[in-house]
Amino acid sequence: MPPPVLDALIILIAAFDAAANLWGEAASPFIYSLAVLSCAGLVLRRRLPLVALLLTLPASYTLDVLFAPFAALFTLAEQSRNRRLLLWSALVSAVAAAIPSPIKANSTDSPRVWTAVYFVYALASVAAPVLLGQLVQTRRDLRRRLAEIEQAREHEQLLHAQAVVARERAQLAREMHDVVSHQVSLIAVQAGALQVATQDPVAREGAQTIRSLAVKTLDELRHMVTLLRASGGRATELTPQPTLADLERLVASSGIEAELTGELPARVGTPAQRTVYRTVQEALTNVRKHAPGARATVLLWHDAGGYGVTITNTPATRPSLALPGSQQGLIGLRERAELLDGTLHAGPTAGGGYEVKLSVPAY
Repeated sequence: MPPPVLDALIILIAAFDAAANLWGEAASPFIYSLAVLSCAGLVLRRRLPLVALLLTLPASYTLDVLFAPFAALFTLAEQSRNRRLLLWSALVSAVAAAIPSPIKANSTDSPRVWTAVYFVYALASVAAPVLLGQLVQTRRDLRRRLAEIEQAREHEQLLHAQAVVARERAQLAREMHDVVSHQVSLIAVQAGALQVATQDPVAREGAQTIRSLAVKTLDELRHMVTLLRASGGRATELTPQPTLADLERLVASSGIEAELTGELPARVGTPAQRTVYRTVQEALTNVRKHAPGARATVLLWHDAGGYGVTITNTPATRPSLALPGSQQGLIGLRERAELLDGTLHAGPTAGGGYEVKLSVPAY
């Protein structure tokens, strides 16, 4: 029901209540004016409920009206959170209803006794609209709270979905860099070597085309990886993933002169094996790209403090090809190392070469 219609209905019922109390009574115009005032005060019920209640009290004292003060009390209890104010309002309303007046039906020859009895009845009566108003207020608060909880739950689900997407993007970026760039850069290196070594013009032109396409692919891959990593986060690995058993094949197919030595303890878990593999893969890829003709040594090691892998290469023996780099390889390796509470150090050696060392603590 629309609020204006409801307010009009409440005022109309209050008017009928007052008229029923005045029916057949030889009341003065002052009493009639109090009855009208109590009904008119209900107009302020929503905006000024305390004022509306105070305007109904004179009629409650002079007449046995119930609806107007009850409606004002209900609205005050529904809107106010001041329990002390509600208590005093209920007490004042009960006193106004219980005190005898000349035209009330409860006026007798023993006003003290009947005043106490009617006060108890009045107090019990006014408690009903107060409690009902508080119940409506509590119900409204609960509904609002449930709506907030539902909104927070939907927001949490949205954040979770966004986090999942970000993790997947980071995983995809890492795998694209580790796998695709590894293969494409090898194609570019081999094509460049063929272009220099062959004497056949057709073969040289084909090798140049292959190398140009590979370089362009690497450049596009670099932009794609950058975009994917921009919104990604740390994540678990995608499957299927390589392990230590694949290291020998990786070193053999690296396209450079490389040697695999040492071993890792049997307790190394699958995530650590993948990290070791990706570290070796990235280091050998960088040797091919930036140190042509260099020899590399892949050393697997372990001691009492932990385990890891060290990849060392000698200086380049010929100029390197101009291949684009994504600048994300070492960043991804450091992230992988941090996931294992390990460290990754990369830098030039005293002999002019380069060294990448992954260290993982033992537990």
